[in-house]
Amino acid sequence: ENKPHIQELSIKTSIISRYAFTAVYCSMLNRHPAAAEGVFQFQVPAGAYISNFTMIIGGRVYQSEVRPKQKRVKQGNGKPKNRESSDTSSEPEVEVFSAAASIPGRNRAVFLLMYEELLQRRLGSYEHVTSLRPLQLVSRLSLDITIVDHAPIVDLEVLPLRNGKITAKPEVPITTAVKNEKNVWKITFSPNIVQQAKISTSGILGDFVIRYDVQRDAGIGDLQVLNGHFVHYFAPKDLPVVPKNVVFVIDTSASMLGKKMRQTKDALFTILRDLRPADHFNFISFSNKIKVWQPNGLVPVTPLNVRDAKKFIYTLVPNGGTNIDGAIQTGSSLLRDYLSDPNTSLNSVSLIIFLTDGRPTIGEIQSASILGNTRSAVHEKFCIFTIGIGNDVDYRLLERMALENCGMMRRISEEADASAMLKGFYDEIGTPLLSDIRINYTENSVSYVTQKLFTNYFNGSEIIVAGKLTNQSAESLHVQVTGSNNDRVITLETDVPLQRLQIETEKHVKAASAAVAAGAKVVGSGVMQGLDSSLGSVAEDFVEHVWGFLSIKEGLRSRLRSQTSKEREDHIQQATNLSLTYHFLTPLTNMVVEKPEVLADGTMAAAPTIRPAADEAASPADTDDEQPQKLDGKLRGQISSLSNKIRKGERRPVTKSIVVSKTSADGDPHFVVEFPLSKLTVCFNINGEPGHVLRLVSDHKYSGVTVNGKLIGAPAPPGSHKQQRTYFSSIAIVVDHPRRAYIEVTPNKVILDGRDRIVLPCHTTMAVDSDMLSVAISGRSNVTVTVGGNISFVILLHQYKNPAPYQRDHLGFYIANSTGLSHSCHGLLGQFLQEEVGVTQLPAQGDSNPSVFLKVKDRSVPVVRKSRRIYSGRQNVDCWFARNNAEKLIEGQYEDYVTSHMFDTGEWPHGTNKV
Repeated sequence: ENKPHIQELSIKTSIISRYAFTAVYCSMLNRHPAAAEGVFQFQVPAGAYISNFTMIIGGRVYQSEVRPKQKRVKQGNGKPKNRESSDTSSEPEVEVFSAAASIPGRNRAVFLLMYEELLQRRLGSYEHVTSLRPLQLVSRLSLDITIVDHAPIVDLEVLPLRNGKITAKPEVPITTAVKNEKNVWKITFSPNIVQQAKISTSGILGDFVIRYDVQRDAGIGDLQVLNGHFVHYFAPKDLPVVPKNVVFVIDTSASMLGKKMRQTKDALFTILRDLRPADHFNFISFSNKIKVWQPNGLVPVTPLNVRDAKKFIYTLVPNGGTNIDGAIQTGSSLLRDYLSDPNTSLNSVSLIIFLTDGRPTIGEIQSASILGNTRSAVHEKFCIFTIGIGNDVDYRLLERMALENCGMMRRISEEADASAMLKGFYDEIGTPLLSDIRINYTENSVSYVTQKLFTNYFNGSEIIVAGKLTNQSAESLHVQVTGSNNDRVITLETDVPLQRLQIETEKHVKAASAAVAAGAKVVGSGVMQGLDSSLGSVAEDFVEHVWGFLSIKEGLRSRLRSQTSKEREDHIQQATNLSLTYHFLTPLTNMVVEKPEVLADGTMAAAPTIRPAADEAASPADTDDEQPQKLDGKLRGQISSLSNKIRKGERRPVTKSIVVSKTSADGDPHFVVEFPLSKLTVCFNINGEPGHVLRLVSDHKYSGVTVNGKLIGAPAPPGSHKQQRTYFSSIAIVVDHPRRAYIEVTPNKVILDGRDRIVLPCHTTMAVDSDMLSVAISGRSNVTVTVGGNISFVILLHQYKNPAPYQRDHLGFYIANSTGLSHSCHGLLGQFLQEEVGVTQLPAQGDSNPSVFLKVKDRSVPVVRKSRRIYSGRQNVDCWFARNNAEKLIEGQYEDYVTSHMFDTGEWPHGTNKV
């Protein structure tokens, strides 16, 4: 076969307090000389959000970006252009992520996918599902799942692979290993090719399913507190069951004929057996006509009524069209009349369970009208739960109908066991324990809290609320939960100790990180070890991620429920901003990634001259003595904590276009200075000492800007004439106008310290703007710092994969715009920004070559012609090279440029900035 072969598929998941981070690593090999298309395909749970996708092809990295979706433009006929199918379909159970790229001949491609999801508790347990469908047998296939929770984990089980096959004796997947140490659970699954083939020769193994629950204490639930955010889990138990009033509205149109109708009837027979004596119920069937089993209203659950209901269900015969609006109106009228009867107990939960397999074809067929009619009929008196069967359902209509009327929607695929899924859905909502739940926290102590009002709580589920703490140093938070149970109003309240909870949360976060890190020590690819450390690091901000995840979900639901276009736009904007903040692929965003260009002969096209995207590991600016290595796999795609937002600051997507001058300090370190007025470029080396901090730009007195760089040492490579090398390990930029702010850049992070402190990771593309400066990160490539709009610096990020002893991750410093710096600016680079220089040549003496001197002010500096490589080796620069540590070229001596610390803004030691 000509298609690329999957060499390795490795999936790692870290579940911390029910929030799951998953990283998928897929390595493909094109064994043929010609280029071939590699297709990476993976089923992602529908409720999850993809947070990163990266391709590494031909040694170059192609990193995804998340962008807002563009509004669709209506054409002349009033229909939107490029109409998306999602308008009439909601989330399926899974979504298939697919990406294709051309792989050069005899080359390898790596695909990295990361996604996040909050596990939902249903029927008393959480379920985590991983799809294993590589569509071919894989040499190295592994699945590693780590589960850590603040509560003891109980009833953990691995289910048989879910692939539609019915086996006589369902068994746990072969090679599965489960370990538990101090409530840290590790589950692994790694079948070899022979073991895979026994399950499926087509590479469709199925779903690997883990089910578990946690031990709970009675009360207000439990809270997790971390980095200024909190998450509150509430799942009460041991309460009396609240009686329910339920009307089943069943589609009996012609399309239900056969298997659908048979399975629906089977489920309804089972549900009838599970109704409780205190419940009341009725049945409606609809097609062209609408039939009501008990026209006089809901009836109690008695043996006689259950028997008569079975007869009604048994005699249902599918035929005709689909009158959805009429059926909902009839069911609503039945419930309204029943609830208005003075003899009806108010201490009950009322709901309609509506099932259909089609779209409206009879009566009112416009979705907007049906939804409006439904709202008017329900009048917030009861809830509607909707179920769709098959592929020809207007799922958007069913989802909105449920969301607008305090219910849920469930999708049943054409090939699924509808009877079991219908019964399962009823079981989820069949045991109400509380209604009208309200969760309150100390006033003014929390902000941006997700949904706090809930119509019903059903046994076996869980209510989750997240928010921000307005005062992180507060000792406690008062929490109050109220709800109705039968004729009682239950109030639970307590003061939770925030500082203790913060320590406890940090403790189990460390346990999760340590468990994942322990897995990283197993021999594997560098990329996978990078992903291991990535999963460990994102856990450090899991509470904020839970808040972001829930806030986006809530915004999307509110968008569907919106009654005005302004309200809808506000919800869309809020959810879009959060999606961009957390780099989530949601219904409001697109994920784009540049595709590699492969030539006709099967080789990779040459990289552009300047390419800010991280398609290569940044190599030293001058590669005379070493070869650049490709970027390692520390690809995380997650945005680290931004719990301390810069005041008035905002994060925005970053454009990947930069303009950089040649004036720079890069490599070990090699300095290049461009003199535009003189049309000359000069270069020099500074052989500094490890640990020294060098003054690069000094204009503190005038523009208020100072730039310092700290040196790190490394042994010289074999065969080099040097004893050691030094590189810039960190660069600090101090800004003093209109107020003081500090920026420190390292190869891994940017620390911005002004009114607030903010830490930005260098592995993702993002930006922070404020009134005085902006920081823009092009993931794993460069950091651009702009001050006041007329001063900007670009710092290149140089990283190595499995560095040799003489290689160090380091930085390159480039001046992009110096127009805002004064004529008195100084420093190793700053002193030349406003200067003009000239070159003179002295005649040759005897057999020697002519001598060339650079005229700088009143100094003559001997120079020689040399070529330098800058921009990570992507561009050659011809320059005049000044030897001997830039003697005579720079003012003063090397020691004059060594400062006491990274944020030192002291002036030029000779009294003024200019000698």
